[in-house]
Amino acid sequence: MEALSVRQPWAWAIIYALKNVENRGWPIHYRGDILIHAAKTCTKREYLLAKEFCQSMGVVIPELISLRRGQVIGIVTIVDCKFSQVASGWGMPEQYHWKLENPREITPLPYIGRLGIFEVPDELVRSAIAS
Repeated sequence: MEALSVRQPWAWAIIYALKNVENRGWPIHYRGDILIHAAKTCTKREYLLAKEFCQSMGVVIPELISLRRGQVIGIVTIVDCKFSQVASGWGMPEQYHWKLENPREITPLPYIGRLGIFEVPDELVRSAIAS
């Protein structure tokens, strides 16, 4: 199954706080379910900036120490992708806004992320979904 690595706390916000836009500098033509992998890397500075932004959206995120990293944590459906020059909601200006729907938590699956879209073997995904 296709997967996307997202830094915390953004990965958490996609699955648990209804973050319905993923901002990227490149478009995606794929539509359908994709795994959300919580990247291993997250600096304290990145976390604090994200925490401040999430609070402005009315979302309180968990402390950095409690956020899963280096694991697939859920599935979301990509339904659209549009370039936007302005910010709105979760969308940042001058970015492609990947429209996300139907976030679902799965049993966390340790996995090494990669840049771009990458493949996670179906047999690993089936076990995480079934648990």
